[in-house]
Amino acid sequence: MSGAEPAVGVVVLTQGTRPADLRRGIESVLAQRDVAVDVVIVGNGWDPATDALPGKVGTLALPENVGIPAGRNAGVPHVAGDYLFFLDDDASLPSPAFLRDAVQLIRADPTIGLVQPRVVDPTGVASPRRWIPRIRKGDPARSSPVFSCWEGAVLLPRPVFDATGGWANPFFYAHEGIELAWRVWDTGARAWYAGELVANHPVIQQTRHPYYWRLNARNRVWLARRNLPAPLVPLYVASWTLIHALRFARRPSGARAWLSGWWEGWRTDPGERRPLRWATVWRMTLAGRPPIV
Repeated sequence: MSGAEPAVGVVVLTQGTRPADLRRGIESVLAQRDVAVDVVIVGNGWDPATDALPGKVGTLALPENVGIPAGRNAGVPHVAGDYLFFLDDDASLPSPAFLRDAVQLIRADPTIGLVQPRVVDPTGVASPRRWIPRIRKGDPARSSPVFSCWEGAVLLPRPVFDATGGWANPFFYAHEGIELAWRVWDTGARAWYAGELVANHPVIQQTRHPYYWRLNARNRVWLARRNLPAPLVPLYVASWTLIHALRFARRPSGARAWLSGWWEGWRTDPGERRPLRWATVWRMTLAGRPPIV
């Protein structure tokens, strides 16, 4: 390990159901140049040590599936590095210079506290617009500040991640990337979509999960209750309720489960409340997206 090399702690989350994809992702991390990587494979309800994994990587077995955000958080104490990189088990890095270039973005502009790359299906299938986390999607190769992130390949300076409080453990699935990005902004930094960097991930329908619609709605409400100043909570929830009402008017599939999750979001405990500062709300508004949409 050279003293000049950035040290990156890498957390790869898996349930052990995609061994070929997992191996591809690990190998792409171990192939990274000009960085020192410390890798842990977190088995969410699975013991990674029971499988033959490539290279020198650590393993952490969680006895049950604790959800995606909590699983990622569990891996953080098991890796060393000034930066943290989170990779899903069906994602990979096509360039061996990816981590070096992502770290260089942050070093060149210390106001960047989170980097999400452009996401490309390696088979050539057209990428869904949702992978570009901004309202005006435009050219996928165009970089910009953003206010949410696609969570499958994300790099942060470790002090910024620690200051955010980490991923939203209670969410289990869906919208944890919005909360993390908001909290990055609240540290005084910015979340950044780096269109020049590429991560590979297959195009998969989100609705494949039976709990998708329920958690989608519940976590929208929890997101507001956990993170927004009190006057903005009803505005944010109302805006997304209207958006989904219009969507379901055209295509009602999932509406019943979504409404069930919406009520659950109000009735249940969302966990720790850390409202954004009004100065952060103003910065986000000036940057193009107030946290009510």
